[in-house]
Amino acid sequence: MTKRALVTGITGQDGSYLADFLLEKGYEVHGTVRRSSVEKFERIQHIRDRVTLHQMDLLDQLSIITVLEDVEPWEVYNLAAQSFVPTSWNQPLLTGEFTALGVTRMLDGLRTVNPDIRFYQASSSEMFGKVRRTPQDEETPFYPRSPYGVAKVYGHFITVNYRESYDLFAVSGILFNHESPRRGLEFVTRKITDAVARIKLKQQKVLRLGNLDACRDWGFAGDYVDAMWRMLQLEEPEDFVIGTGVMHSVRDVCRVAFEHVGLDWEAYVMEDPAFLRPAEVEELCADASKAKRLLDWEPVVSFEELVRMMVDADLERHSG
Repeated sequence: MTKRALVTGITGQDGSYLADFLLEKGYEVHGTVRRSSVEKFERIQHIRDRVTLHQMDLLDQLSIITVLEDVEPWEVYNLAAQSFVPTSWNQPLLTGEFTALGVTRMLDGLRTVNPDIRFYQASSSEMFGKVRRTPQDEETPFYPRSPYGVAKVYGHFITVNYRESYDLFAVSGILFNHESPRRGLEFVTRKITDAVARIKLKQQKVLRLGNLDACRDWGFAGDYVDAMWRMLQLEEPEDFVIGTGVMHSVRDVCRVAFEHVGLDWEAYVMEDPAFLRPAEVEELCADASKAKRLLDWEPVVSFEELVRMMVDADLERHSG
């Protein structure tokens, strides 16, 4: 019997890679999209005829219940959220509605329709924020430094709460930064690789960035969706930190990206205070030893390979 999965946020970076992964595993894949005046399906265009899309909104409980009843999924991956950290200061209430209360609506929908459905919640390393210790594992206390991080903490703990209160198979993956050629242009890694391609092709002259010293644990999104799936195959639901365990600075991303096209990054990059956050998260680094032990999961693509892959994809796009 074919397994059936429902992916919220299927048109995003993670959703599109997860859809690819599940189709390869032989799943019947359904995804949810919000009704909007401009439909954006670029990331899933190559599999558009192999997935079934449903209109659903995390702000609308009835739409969630309707889709769950129509699809009858075995697994639900909740990847939909307001996911850009800087936007969360401009739209803190909306971020809370989607990224926090949206999770509650999903869990309550599952509890109502079919409590046997397995549920994956996309938690985030931004929950650690002003870190208490490095590296961070499943036991590290949270100290979020943005409305986005705060909302993700709520989503994380409401998932734990429903698991323990209603005996749901509900897990959270605390994913550290993960990038790809499908990353949105507003995110710093993609902003850098896109600019490198444009500068190399003489379409742009300088790149303005915020804090070059901010450090992150960056991995490849395609590797991380494998970990999501593995979490839902366990006998008992557990939460996991997912990351590479290696930290790099924004400056490192610039260096590798510019070197890949034979340019000196320092000649093109300018620090601009306009891009600094109100409260900065200085460094995040994962201890994913539990995932290695219980999920048999390890990242495949290295930091350097990831950056070069993204630069190559942007070069191809801008050369077209």
